[in-house]
Amino acid sequence: MSGDPRLETAFTRLTGARYPIVQTGMGWVSGARLTAATSAAGGLGILGSATMTLDQLAGAVRAVKERTDAPFGVNLRSDAEDVEDRVALMVREGVRVASFALAPRKDLFARLRDAGIVTMPSVGARRHAEKVASWGADAVLVQGGEGGGHTGAVPTSLLVPQVVDAVDIPVVAAGGYFDGRGLVAALAYGAAGIGMGTRFLLTADSTVADNVKAHYLAAGVDGTVVTTRVDGVPHRVLRTPLVDGLTSAGPLTRFPRAIRNAAAFRRASGATWRGLLREGRALRSHGGLTWSQVLMSANTPMLLRASMVEGRDDLGLMTSGQVAGLIDDVPTVEELVGRIVAEAAAVLDRLAASGAAAPRPVAVAPEPG
Repeated sequence: MSGDPRLETAFTRLTGARYPIVQTGMGWVSGARLTAATSAAGGLGILGSATMTLDQLAGAVRAVKERTDAPFGVNLRSDAEDVEDRVALMVREGVRVASFALAPRKDLFARLRDAGIVTMPSVGARRHAEKVASWGADAVLVQGGEGGGHTGAVPTSLLVPQVVDAVDIPVVAAGGYFDGRGLVAALAYGAAGIGMGTRFLLTADSTVADNVKAHYLAAGVDGTVVTTRVDGVPHRVLRTPLVDGLTSAGPLTRFPRAIRNAAAFRRASGATWRGLLREGRALRSHGGLTWSQVLMSANTPMLLRASMVEGRDDLGLMTSGQVAGLIDDVPTVEELVGRIVAEAAAVLDRLAASGAAAPRPVAVAPEPG
């Protein structure tokens, strides 16, 4: 395990990871290299499979297993047409953890658990944590409003203790974590570990292009914005000219702007207008979105790909947590995990020392009367 019993938690015992540190499953970012590096360093790496085909996922799983024999996970979309095939692949390959993008499906939990796979859905509200716990989830990752991507309004410091008090399964805290102090703080709240996305994106093992990483490093704590103008739901991204244009556009300009963005996406991805409109109609039928939001929803995965994979910072859609404003280096994953563990141990040592040296409280007699 961790070597420091103070960092052994219900989460490390459940998953077999050495440290209670999770690299979240980020589409286009959490490929085999980053996931394997995280697990090999003692954390739990999670493949972001929502942006992979089934064959690509199979190749990524094999690539991780070739690099390390440490446990790792796969992030699933429950609404994927081939989700059953993905689950079968995970069972066949002995993947340790299944996490979920968007709402999980109750029927998948039993199948995964019967195969010995740990289920860990991501949630942003206490009621959602209570629901998945009642379905039999083994653990839950709780992201506060500081986190990147689709996020809620409740800050991590309020959401995590609320969820810890509401469920009896291990809670992994996410949203705003980047160092050992944060790990200790999460443990103090009652969490069993921390999850980090932006911090792992900004490592040497991340395949995100250097010019895109530079945008993250240059951001301040006010360098992100939560907007529904990207894909119809609250989404935290870096402030860029594209995002500023979307958030400031009025109803008369929003739709033409979405059309232009769709055209740029179509050229970048090779998608057809027919395919875009087909996906858009499906989104609109159950999402209650405007047509401009529909177009952006269909665009979003490939606009993210253009930045995260192709280094097209001019397209400008970069999911990010607020924590980007506190990060100023790009270490290897091994260096990062080692640093977090050492910092956490130092903080725990300092707290223990200060507690030992603290004077005993003096009993005060009640006032007469």
